[in-house]
Amino acid sequence: MTTFTFVRHGQTDWNFQKRIQGTTDVPLNETGREQAREAGHALAARAQAGQQWDGIVASPLSRARETAEIVAEIVGLPAPELVPALVERSYGEVEGLDAAGIAERFPDPLAEVPGRERRSEVVRRVLPALELLAEEHSGESLIVVSHGGVIASLLRYITEKKLPEQGHGIPNGSAHDFVIEAGEVSIAEFNGAAIDPAIRMRAPLALELTLPS
Repeated sequence: MTTFTFVRHGQTDWNFQKRIQGTTDVPLNETGREQAREAGHALAARAQAGQQWDGIVASPLSRARETAEIVAEIVGLPAPELVPALVERSYGEVEGLDAAGIAERFPDPLAEVPGRERRSEVVRRVLPALELLAEEHSGESLIVVSHGGVIASLLRYITEKKLPEQGHGIPNGSAHDFVIEAGEVSIAEFNGAAIDPAIRMRAPLALELTLPS
């Protein structure tokens, strides 16, 4: 069994302006750095309560990398390993736009956006990377600093779209516990809260099945 505690990076100016980032490399702002420090202290408190952290990995985008560096220093871990598969979902031609800009450019909310990655495509690139990390770190607990679109895509896959709830995003600096064991990926804790037992909490790592779009 390998536990992955996913942390969403701290705030950027584009987050504050509610502009879509995707794979555009937007750095943390000062609020984001403070959120990273808060996340680091929360994870350090878990270590003091008995949680063992064995390593930290991150998306190579600067907002995730810097968040991971701040967390690693506070928790007392070596520099984060950068994993390209953990980058944010690509949003194609809507990157850099806010809701008004998107509506102006694509009035039909169901329109295909050129270059936008499907959530199922995000899951298909992220799960194999996690499976490889699980093989390399069997029995360990890793901190994974990534992005809201990545975390949300995994949650939608595991819970059959029950989480995150409609209208609720993944807060900057929030932490979510996933487990890989015996060919399955499961969600153990969502932003510090236990999961409603009525919601499916585990799903196969094998990807032959239909994935959420």
